[in-house]
Amino acid sequence: MLSRPGDFARLAEGGIARSHPLLVGRFVRNDLDQVRFGLATGKRLGGAVVRNRVRRRIREVLRAMAPSFQPGWDVLIIARPGIVEADQEALVRALGRVLRSGGVLGGGSES
Repeated sequence: MLSRPGDFARLAEGGIARSHPLLVGRFVRNDLDQVRFGLATGKRLGGAVVRNRVRRRIREVLRAMAPSFQPGWDVLIIARPGIVEADQEALVRALGRVLRSGGVLGGGSES
């Protein structure tokens, strides 16, 4: 997981962004043979309990998708307010779509 402020700043400044009504993904190449993730859940989502629940749900989906990741990416997932009410299936579809379009899942980049 990404946790240093410099890593988040690098993702905010460069790379590519892909969006969905539930979340936004920002992608930057790294020189590592792994994928590192950062999660951003702003106060617009709700209180601490709600934000922590959203982070747990996203991490659960990422763990399930992990075997399909293409190595060499830093990814920032920014949760949008709609994610709070979304069911798990919608979250899986949204995250899969954003990661696929960013090139992290299954390679290839689509618009």
